Amino acid sequence: MFEVHNVLLIPLIVGLVEAFKIAGVGKRFLPLIAIGVGIVIGIVYVTEYDLKQGILVGTILGLSASGLYSGTKNTIERKGK
Repeated sequence: MFEVHNVLLIPLIVGLVEAFKIAGVGKRFLPLIAIGVGIVIGIVYVTEYDLKQGILVGTILGLSASGLYSGTKNTIERKGK
């Protein structure tokens, strides 16, 4: 199932979400995209096509990436003020 080295997938998801942002996707959809990408990675890569575990792990990855993205963004914006 989920192992410590899989946490390294979170920055990958953040990068993919950033690519969607640059492509012009609205900000309100970015967390959903992070969760969707996380679920796909969870099913295909982490759990090797175990649907139930993949959805659970992918949701955790996507939510973590979404929080990491917004937390980093808020920190950078506060330092700029």
